[in-house]
Amino acid sequence: MATITDPPKGAFRLSMLINDTRYRSLTFQFIALFLLIALFAYLGSNLVANLRAAGLNISYEFLGEPAGYDINQTLIEYDSQSSHWRAAVAGVLNTLLVAFLACLTATILGTIAGVLRLSNNWLVRKLMAIYVEAFRNVPVLIWIIIIFTIMTAVLPAPRAFRGDEPEASMLFGAFAFTNRGVYTPLPIFGPGSSVVIAVFIASIVGVFAYRRYATKLLYDTGRLLPMGWPSLAILFVPTLLIYFILGRPIGLEYPELRGFNFSGGIQIRGSLIALWFALAIYTGAFIAENVRAGIQAISKGQTEAAASLGLRPGRIMNLVILPQALRVIIPPLISNYLNITKNSSLAIAVGYMDITGTLGGITLNQTGRAIETILLLMLFYLVISLGISALMNVYNNAVKLKER
Repeated sequence: MATITDPPKGAFRLSMLINDTRYRSLTFQFIALFLLIALFAYLGSNLVANLRAAGLNISYEFLGEPAGYDINQTLIEYDSQSSHWRAAVAGVLNTLLVAFLACLTATILGTIAGVLRLSNNWLVRKLMAIYVEAFRNVPVLIWIIIIFTIMTAVLPAPRAFRGDEPEASMLFGAFAFTNRGVYTPLPIFGPGSSVVIAVFIASIVGVFAYRRYATKLLYDTGRLLPMGWPSLAILFVPTLLIYFILGRPIGLEYPELRGFNFSGGIQIRGSLIALWFALAIYTGAFIAENVRAGIQAISKGQTEAAASLGLRPGRIMNLVILPQALRVIIPPLISNYLNITKNSSLAIAVGYMDITGTLGGITLNQTGRAIETILLLMLFYLVISLGISALMNVYNNAVKLKER
């Protein structure tokens, strides 16, 4: 009886790189990679040769020179005598600040709007539809300018808070909304404040741990634990106890009107607020559509089955619909977060000094180092975009359907 066996493997020959299908694709990929590297090497050498012929060379020594300009709002100490490198760092932090705030606000706003677009209430459903269609079909730059104009034209000047009968008053005696921005209390950290902060961070972790335990218990046994008040108790009670036990180590410095402006506290400039809210409401309209599509991708039988078990509509949405819809929502959500980060470069339109305004604007004009600054800008946005994609992909893998 004859047996079928694999043909004997012959010795490797160079002709197999083209003729053998096992190696042909790798051969073409290697050739393409080699040509791409050669192209970039040629462009780089050509650039260096042209710069040398013009008496120029690529150098980043200018980053150590004094910047010579002020930045209206920074998260680190900075003055006009600081280096261009420190100005760039201040711009990077400003970019990350507005991107983080806009991503967080857009996610909350988009989730609420997306859920309400499917509401049984006709008025609520139509209002959300108007919001989505109005904001996502108008360029974000226009919304930035509109919000900034409203803030500077409608809100009162700081001098309106002066006098025995002021034209404007502070909210709760702590918040002042002016055409120069919003003034809020500044936390003052004393001895023992680090313990309070550590307890608060541990409380946040505890909230997530409790909610995860309650969800697991519900899925395993069907026992439903309350989510609302236990989460609030875990979040605030331990922190408040430590706060009072240690003698209130964290205080507040309130803004006070002195002369023609407020001093003390934290000033959140109108340019930051305009950029923040414009990016949030613009991108939130796109996220709302993603949320709506994710919810509608779930079979109605899921809702009916959950309702037949006696779950309330809110529980059905939180425990049944949204966890499954996240698999549809997360991929486009990554693109929206990337768009927020890149659209933050429009900050220069309202005078907010982000990385594009500092490194790619004033520093570039003062030093004339266009190639160096543009390369740094490209590197920054590339790293941030890849970082956001990596984090969101990790979360996407965590919520995807696990097959047995």
